[in-house]
Amino acid sequence: MILNRYERMIAKRYLLPGKGEGFIFMVATISLIAVALGVAALIVVMSVMNGFRAELFDKSVGLNGHAIIQGYDGRLSNWEQIAVAARKTPGVTSAQPLIEQPLMASANGRVEGVLVRGVLTQDIRTNKVMNENVRSGDMRSITPGSGRVAIGIRLAEKLGAYPGSEIALISPEGRSTPIGTVPRIVSYTVGAVFEVGIYDFDSAFVVMPMQDAQTLLMMGDDVGLVEVQTTDPDNVGQILAPLQSVVAGKGIVIDWKQMNSALFEALEIERVAMFFVLSLIILVAVFNILSSLIMLVRAKTRDIAILRTMGASRSGLMKVYMTVGTIIGGVGIMAGLLLGAIILLFRQQITGAFQLATGANLWDPSVRFLTEMPAKTDPVEVAAIVITALVLSFLATIYPAYKAASTDPVQVLRYE
Repeated sequence: MILNRYERMIAKRYLLPGKGEGFIFMVATISLIAVALGVAALIVVMSVMNGFRAELFDKSVGLNGHAIIQGYDGRLSNWEQIAVAARKTPGVTSAQPLIEQPLMASANGRVEGVLVRGVLTQDIRTNKVMNENVRSGDMRSITPGSGRVAIGIRLAEKLGAYPGSEIALISPEGRSTPIGTVPRIVSYTVGAVFEVGIYDFDSAFVVMPMQDAQTLLMMGDDVGLVEVQTTDPDNVGQILAPLQSVVAGKGIVIDWKQMNSALFEALEIERVAMFFVLSLIILVAVFNILSSLIMLVRAKTRDIAILRTMGASRSGLMKVYMTVGTIIGGVGIMAGLLLGAIILLFRQQITGAFQLATGANLWDPSVRFLTEMPAKTDPVEVAAIVITALVLSFLATIYPAYKAASTDPVQVLRYE
């Protein structure tokens, strides 16, 4: 809206409190604050939800790949042929053997359930998720036949283990004796402790070279599954469709969407629900803008009538009131953007302060999966939030502006 000089002057005058207009100004200020809080809440929540999903995806896929080819009985005896076929499939970047087996681990008189992962030596060296998050020890010390393993930091805390400590892995696949099957117990030295950032991984993973895992589990040359990486995780199902015929009767292909379907679907539902609920804050703020403008029109009825007799047009008065309401909403949106950015920047400190003040653990990794609150701001979502708030603020000005423009100066000034 383009305002002329006198319209800009009137709009500026109405934005500032006049005599006897303190209550109207207070309502307008509350409206501005409500818009700011609504915009900030939406930006913060959507950014945290996006960060949560992105963090889970990056770390889960970084360790488990975009898909796995798993044998029906937990073993793939002809995995070399399957891996070769997978690598030849268009869109597949790598296909590596992997062993995963739940076992028990014991150290310092403590026993915990663990997930043993047997991987190729080069994977231990090159896996960014683990190597960039080593908290103690050295991943290079974990070599075939060395008797060394890497464990998650939460598991290390539970077992009281650290680099150089001895842990015993207990496998039910033992040797048969006259009195029954005796569990197989093998001791290993902790070579490194890592922190992936996902609680379930950090509290269970025991990583060792493939050959050592095959010896521990008495698998011979077999592996448990083949881990596959692709060029497009979102279309992994289409990329791996040709492999279905190759693995038919031997195993199944499971992509990351199927492995984490419940979690990611719950996140998406929660994301939509939070957007809807928090949008109500902006809607309430918009109604506050509407009420403050209606009160302003009522308070300025005489002034409006005088302006009309002096030649002010209906469209000019409409523009004035629409500008006033839109400015209130616009300033609130800008304040909300700034507040949201500050909250996201200091989110860890704010969470820590609330935990210190309340004595409650607001971010329990065992419940939240991740050890820290993530955040990833999507510019498109921020733009959508800003545009939505601005449009709602503008729509709230239409009725008060129309009422102001339809004021009949003859009726108002008849008894003046």
